[in-house]
Formats: sequence, structure tokens, C-alpha cells
Amino acid sequence: MPLKYALVHEWLTPKATGGSELVVREILNHVDADLYALIDFESSNPESYLYKRQIGTTFLQHFPFARNGVQKYLPFLPLAIEQLDLREYDVILSSSHAVAKGVLTRPDQLHICYCHSPMRYAWDLTFDYLSHSNLGSGAVGWVTRYLLHRLRYWDVLSANRVDYFIANSQHIARRIWRCYRREATVIYPPVNIEAFPFFEQKEDFYLTVSRLESYKQVSLIVKAFNQLQRPLVIIGTGSEMKKIREIANSNIQILGWQPDDVVKKYMARAKAFVYAACEDFGIALVEAQACGTPVIAYGAGGALETVRDIRSCGDTATGIFFRMQTEAALVEAVEKFEMYENLFNPEYLRSHSAQFSPQIFAGRYLDFLNNCKEKRPSIQERSGFL
Repeated sequence: MPLKYALVHEWLTPKATGGSELVVREILNHVDADLYALIDFESSNPESYLYKRQIGTTFLQHFPFARNGVQKYLPFLPLAIEQLDLREYDVILSSSHAVAKGVLTRPDQLHICYCHSPMRYAWDLTFDYLSHSNLGSGAVGWVTRYLLHRLRYWDVLSANRVDYFIANSQHIARRIWRCYRREATVIYPPVNIEAFPFFEQKEDFYLTVSRLESYKQVSLIVKAFNQLQRPLVIIGTGSEMKKIREIANSNIQILGWQPDDVVKKYMARAKAFVYAACEDFGIALVEAQACGTPVIAYGAGGALETVRDIRSCGDTATGIFFRMQTEAALVEAVEKFEMYENLFNPEYLRSHSAQFSPQIFAGRYLDFLNNCKEKRPSIQERSGFL
């Protein structure tokens, strides 16, 4: 008798197009699973691969303005995810960066969580969340702090509902251990390398592609390039758009949101891709390398696993790090990059990025899934192994 699979993700909307959504899509390419989420506005989107797919949702689906971001209902997310009834399934697969791992399961069900990050609002980004929202001061601020405190309790409790954790980087595996005291196997997320054009000849501009939010540190990049007076192109939109437009000098071009084909064109032709955030993995850094474009990145988080610094790697380098999130450190890194610029080999950058291909992800994920099933007698019995 074939096993029944459920795949649980946080939210499915046209605006949610990051690395976690790429993981969901790749899993569905290889596992016949029913899909569940807190909210779903993709099955009604004719441009989505999920168009007309049956997707289970929660009561948040009907909340006002949920389509534009269910995060505004943060205190309700744990309750909502626990309302998904998954009793009919043998194997639960979750793709989680907030609450998806918190679904309720029976002892005989197998639950494997691909964790993109422990809940950022409750852990690493708590103080950023408080200081850059209207919820961080006064009486409302204390209520928000208490809710985040309770959310951390739930987040740790719900980690105990997972049988096996997968992390999208060594960086996230360490955070999973720190927050949950659980071991995690690292399987890097899929990056569609073949979709990015390879160009050896670069033009005289730098590029960053990012959501314009405070923790992405795009304003730091702008201030550094104001000093450098080098041409910089910014692609992306977000709550800091107005601030960034106000502080940017004439050498900086802000394009806002752009379609994929425009992003790929700029990424392929840029002198270097600049990134100042501490990323969980950093898919954009790999996409730039797939184009043969070197990376100038903050040397922390997932970047340390995807970028090879020219000062230590020589002719197998793919970029250069700056070690502090300061304007001075980034200015120095750009100047150092220009000293080494001719030493980068675009063809090597492309080949380096291939280790993060969808094919490699699929092989490692399916091997891990099969190994986990073999360790569970109840699953083996239902699948006919015994």
C-alpha cells in the first residue's frame, strides 16, 4: 500500500517567491504530496505552477488583508497551524521558517522538517522587529514583547513534534541547535543555475538585488557607494524604499521591483554583486556566481558556505568578504575587489555554483527521506517493506 504524504508550508502568495518556495516546488517535483499552508493565493493565480491545485488552508485564509502578508496576524499563527488535520497521512514533510513545523501529528507518523530558519521574529530579529515597527514602544511594546516571549515557548515546544530536521546551511544547523537543542542534517536548497545567463564580459557597475528592509542592510551599501562614487544599481522594493531614495547620490540607480528577465540581465553584466545582510543561505549570491559574476558579501552566515574569498582561495575564488557590517569595511572590500578584479575566473564561478543545482538537492533530499523511512518500523509496515 503506497504511503500518503502531506507537505506543509507557511504561506503561498504571489509575493512569496524566495528560497523556501523553491524548496516546496522542488519537493513537489519528486514527491506525490498533498499541499497545505496557512493561506493560499497561488492556486487561483494563473501564472503559478500551483494554479488550480487543491491546497488545504486555515482560518487565516479569510482574514482581511491576509493576501498582503499573514505576518500581521503573528499571535494567531501557532493556533492556525495546529488546526490542520493531517491524520490520514503517513509522512508529514514541512518547509518551515515560522510555524509550519508545528502541525500536530500522531506518534506513528513520520515528520521531517526542512528548516529554513528558526522563527526570525521570535529569535534573531526580535529587536529589529520591535525597533522598526509601530509595536515596539509604550504599552503596546510591552504587550508585543510578552507575545514574542510566549511565541518562543511555543516554538521550542513545537520543535519536539519533528522527528528529523534538515537545515538549509551549516549556519542554520547551528541556530537550530542553539534554539531547539536538535541536530540537523544540512541539505543546501535548490538554485536553478541553468536559468541564469553566463557572461564573461562585465560592464562598469555594481549590483545589489534585495528586499529593501532594515535587516537587509541596503542602506549601508548605499552609504558606502556614496563615498566610493562608483556606479551602483539597486533592484528591489520594501519599507525602506523612501529612505534609500532620499540618501542615494546620483551614482546610484534605484530600479525598484523588476521582472526576472531584467534581474538576470543586470546580474549577468554587473562587475560584482554586493550583499551586506547576514543570510541564512543566500540564494542570490549563488545566482550571481552562476552568471560568472563575483560577489562582495558580508562574511557571515550562509555566505561563508557559498562564496570563496580571493585572499585565501586564489584562482578558485568567487568573491571577497568584509567582516563587519560598516560602511568603512564595505568601502575597503570594494577597493580590494578592484585590486583583484582581473584574477576572477567567470567559468570557475559558474562551475562552483553547480553544486547547488536542483538535481543535487533532489538526490540528497530523497536519500534522506528514504533513510528516515527505513528507521521507522510503522512506516515500513505500511509501505510493504516488512
